[in-house]
Amino acid sequence: MNKKLAAVLSGGAVLVLTLSGCSDDGEKVDAWAKTFCDQAQPQFQKQANANELIKATAADSKPAEIQAADSKAFADIAAADRALAKAVESAGAPPVDNGETIQQDAIKELNAAAVAYEGLKKQVDALDTSNQQKFADGLKSVADNLAKIQNMDQNALNKVREGELGQALAKQPGCKSPKPSVPPAAGSSQDAGSAPSKTPAAPSATTSKKPSGGPSKSAE
Repeated sequence: MNKKLAAVLSGGAVLVLTLSGCSDDGEKVDAWAKTFCDQAQPQFQKQANANELIKATAADSKPAEIQAADSKAFADIAAADRALAKAVESAGAPPVDNGETIQQDAIKELNAAAVAYEGLKKQVDALDTSNQQKFADGLKSVADNLAKIQNMDQNALNKVREGELGQALAKQPGCKSPKPSVPPAAGSSQDAGSAPSKTPAAPSATTSKKPSGGPSKSAE
């Protein structure tokens, strides 16, 4: 039952700004990238851990266990998106053409992604865990909705991944793809953990598709 959710995350990218880029001469751009990435790194880690939590939850786990794992994962992803929006705001408008517009668009879309994940958490919390079939049907609906919003945060961060900013972000350790630190859940099945490690920050209700807002390009 949890297998479908893990599958959603499995085809996805990780929510991080790992980009290949050449060195950038703009000291101001580099400074902006460092300010943002230093604040963003813990949030990228939180999203990676959330995805891992969903994948580590065994497909044959009890409904209540799956519900708890997915609910926490969605809540963590939403919180991370809100924190990322604040990181973009705190860094200020990037010193590039249309920097203020880029900043405001990214903030708006990251907050929208947070709202969407909060909606998924509510949907998961409302599932009936007393009836296995009803729970499975409800979980499928969650997975379908996750597939629709999975890339919202990644798309929002694309606002700052272009041109000079993308090159500067690629050089920052804080914007490298993190390794999930959540240990596999006891009794997790091979199927539940078969999804690639680079997956979007999303819960067990994932469908095979690119991870939400994760960087799909390698920085090295």
